[in-house]
Amino acid sequence: MKIPAEIRTLIESGTPAHLVTLNRDGSPQLTLVWIGLEGDDIVAAHLPENRKVKNIRRDPRVVISLQANTKSAMGLTEYAVLYGEAHIEEGGAPELLQKLAEVYIGAGVKFPPMDNPPRGYITRIKVKRIEGVGPWTGRPV
Repeated sequence: MKIPAEIRTLIESGTPAHLVTLNRDGSPQLTLVWIGLEGDDIVAAHLPENRKVKNIRRDPRVVISLQANTKSAMGLTEYAVLYGEAHIEEGGAPELLQKLAEVYIGAGVKFPPMDNPPRGYITRIKVKRIEGVGPWTGRPV
C-alpha cells in the first residue's frame, strides 16, 4: 500500500509510534518505538532480540498507532492506526537508530550511546490498511 503524504509527514515529524505485536497467547504486547520510512515500508530498529522481535518472528501481524498534533473539523485529535505485516532483518540496527535519533532526539546526537553496539534487528512493516481520524481516512470526521 502506498503511504499517504499526510502519514509520511506525520512519521517524518518524529511523532512517537506505538507498536503492537501479538504474544504467544494472543494477548497484545505494546511498545513505544522510533520509526522511519524506506519507500512505503515502515522501519524500526532494535538492539536486543526483545519480545517484539520474537513476537514478529512468530506472527507477522502488527499495528502502529500515531497521534497527530492536529484536530479534525469536528475538533477531534487526529490519529492514524496502521495495520500491517512485519518481518525481521538481521543487522543494521545501529545505523538505522542513528538516523532516527536525528529526528527523535536532535541533530548531532550519537545513538546508540555506546562503542561497538550489537548489530541488532530491523523490523520492516508493509502497511495493509489505515484507519483513525484524519485526512488519511477519506472520511470527514
